[in-house]
Amino acid sequence: MSEKENIPQKLYFSIREVKEITNLPTYILRFWESKFPSLSPQKSRGGHRRYQKKDVELILKIKELLHEKRFTIEGAKRELKEEKKEGKLSLDLIWLRKEIEEIIELLD
Repeated sequence: MSEKENIPQKLYFSIREVKEITNLPTYILRFWESKFPSLSPQKSRGGHRRYQKKDVELILKIKELLHEKRFTIEGAKRELKEEKKEGKLSLDLIWLRKEIEEIIELLD
């Protein structure tokens, strides 16, 4: 079972909950926030971090890149940026295919 499958279905997670899910110390989570701009949990009025599921998934991805694949922080940033670009490309292609199919239907 992957770590992503262990994420409970909740709207928000505290830093303590994220620590338990990811098995990372809280100081690492806060440090990564300063190094990865895409990792920016919301803050409550009291200044407490409120992570969403997408944030936890991103943390697990960063952990994989840094700890398992042995990327540097800069290398991990580049990899995440490239994956984001590839994801946008595939969404654009899906949209384009749908448009072409609609045009073909109109022509038939």
